[in-house]
Amino acid sequence: MKENFNKELLLGTLIGIITPILFLPVLIYCLSLSNGLTFDIVWTQISNNNMNTSKYLSLAMIVNLLWFYFFLNKEKYHHTRGIILGMLCFAPYMIYIYFIQ
Repeated sequence: MKENFNKELLLGTLIGIITPILFLPVLIYCLSLSNGLTFDIVWTQISNNNMNTSKYLSLAMIVNLLWFYFFLNKEKYHHTRGIILGMLCFAPYMIYIYFIQ
């Protein structure tokens, strides 16, 4: 059981959680450029509406596919499992937004 939980899995999980959070402002900036609005206006629209936050966060999680395929091609399967686990950490928030609010 000890070999299932190791540093590589933890590193992959942290990458899977942090990468979408860091990519979200970049995504919002690109969205604001395409709509001709300022970043602040789009940021407040997204942060005030939880459904939009959930949609754009799930869109930002696509970046994890790059990490997933990178670690998969390097045959670092514990990192790959960590990326998937990191993406699953966002699932309770998404379920809360869609079904409870």
